[in-house]
Amino acid sequence: MKEMDWDDLRFFLAVASAGSLSAAARQLNVNTTTVLRRIASLEDVLDARLFERLRSGYELTRDGTRLLETLEPVDMNLSSLRRDFKAGSEDYRGEVRVSASELIGGMLIGPSIPKFSAQMPDIGLDIVTEAGLTQASAAPRVMNALRDVDIALRLERPTQGDMLVRKLCDIGYGLYAHKDYLKQHGKIGPDGDLSGHQIIGFSENDRPLGPIWWLSRGERAGTVIMRSSSPLTRIGAVRAGVGVTALPCHYAQNFDDIELIAGPELLGTLELWLLTRSDLARLAHVRAVMDFLIAEVRDKSQLLAAV
Repeated sequence: MKEMDWDDLRFFLAVASAGSLSAAARQLNVNTTTVLRRIASLEDVLDARLFERLRSGYELTRDGTRLLETLEPVDMNLSSLRRDFKAGSEDYRGEVRVSASELIGGMLIGPSIPKFSAQMPDIGLDIVTEAGLTQASAAPRVMNALRDVDIALRLERPTQGDMLVRKLCDIGYGLYAHKDYLKQHGKIGPDGDLSGHQIIGFSENDRPLGPIWWLSRGERAGTVIMRSSSPLTRIGAVRAGVGVTALPCHYAQNFDDIELIAGPELLGTLELWLLTRSDLARLAHVRAVMDFLIAEVRDKSQLLAAV
């Protein structure tokens, strides 16, 4: 009988968390062939199929979910072993890793760094940005998203895991198009009827929440030219006159060449949530970053909600 290579479990966890071979390979700093070979080796040893290979990525099978449920508590404990020894201390030194979307990282956290550094000069921040919005992880627990970070800012409320969770604010979305596009294709009424228009949609992996759900309904009337979870990508396409899309108002209002057609009263909002593991929240330097982020969002809540 072939013996298990325990390092294969690390590759399994990476694919379960990332949802694809390529993303797991980047995380592990190896090539996709190595990840595929390690997963195949583990499946051979366990005589079980751990993933379904779908066009959208790798999805856990029932056996894969059972293995993840067994491994996840161990993985969480090992990955945070050094930090957990500091729990309960009042040591305001160290580095805190914060996971956020590209937009939240670039427009909210980045500009606040000088203010935070002045208050907490001994705490370093490592901002891990993500292009996606609300994609479902291939793993069944949102705690997977916190395996390698201390704090996460998410546009969806987590429902599982031993975490401290706090809603920070609503992010208001509007329907936008370039002014030249509207001259060429005709104005869109405040009811947002997209009949005959070109649409820049959200990724099909994004959960149908608020503006994502609204725009997916609008797609039935128009033609989808492209999709992207990234507001930076969608804004680039809109400014190039590609079509109509939904954007967070606090971001889109910075561009004079695009026009607001309808706001959050029609498209709705996404909720911004802060989450961290309950044990990490006891670390003084993690708690300091949490308190700072909460205060910064509170001060900008009306701007973010576009009210």
